[in-house]
Amino acid sequence: MASHLTLFPQPNVPDVRAHLLAQDVIFVSGGSAVNLLAVWRAHRLDEIIRECWEAGVVLAGQSAGSLCWHLGGVTDSFGDSLDPFTDGLSFLPYINGVHDDLADQPRRERYRSLVASGELPAGYATEDGTALHYADTELREALAVWPGRHAWHVAPDGADGYAETPIEARPWTPPR
Repeated sequence: MASHLTLFPQPNVPDVRAHLLAQDVIFVSGGSAVNLLAVWRAHRLDEIIRECWEAGVVLAGQSAGSLCWHLGGVTDSFGDSLDPFTDGLSFLPYINGVHDDLADQPRRERYRSLVASGELPAGYATEDGTALHYADTELREALAVWPGRHAWHVAPDGADGYAETPIEARPWTPPR
């Protein structure tokens, strides 16, 4: 059964830790990664969610809800300039480039320029509709919910640039 945790004006469950540890999956939607993590840290959810992860609860999310599990990435939390962000929960010790769509998203170019300059370390990037599946901290595969979606590993190339390695995204089909 799905449930929803709210923190404003106060938690909607009497014991947040027990509530989250009872979940099979914790899914976090998008928004501001910086604000999300500030609120979580104020409520000590960072510690509780780490405990959930270590207990085997699946952590998932989109946009900021994916960025938060990683070391960081590119964020518009501070404004439209797409700033480097390295204050994620770091359960996954990689940068996560969300919204890395080829056609219409400036994050793609910005992410790669930050990796090339050394402002961000190596990591992964996904177009919308693509998910990264990790077991512990090891990337197992990329999954595409929409046809034609892509993922990449992006790393500095040692010559003031970057190298990207495509990761084939397996089409995901819902279980029957």
